[in-house]
Amino acid sequence: MEYPNCPKCKSVNTYLYDSNFVCPDCFHEWREEEITVEEQAEEGLVVKDVNGVVLSNGDSVVTIKTLPVKGTSQSIKAGTKVRNIKLVEGDHNIDCKIDGFGAMALKSEFVKKA
Repeated sequence: MEYPNCPKCKSVNTYLYDSNFVCPDCFHEWREEEITVEEQAEEGLVVKDVNGVVLSNGDSVVTIKTLPVKGTSQSIKAGTKVRNIKLVEGDHNIDCKIDGFGAMALKSEFVKKA
């Protein structure tokens, strides 16, 4: 079985110990979930929710507060579940579709992972 390179020093001398990967060269330990975070960091796009949980394309999120919508008198209520998000660069870093509103762009600081 081939193990991933160390995300800290990029060494190929890694092994699996219990549920953690270990690098004997720099003594770094990490879990498999952290690999995807490292891969996202290499791409330059890491988006975290209000609790610091890393979001991915296709995740579902819930709004944490009532959000006003520009151009309408309606607002997105707190607790609205948004499915199948898409992460993008910029200030509003989540593209999604919300029932009753259509296509929207949200800030990750106003959502939490569902």
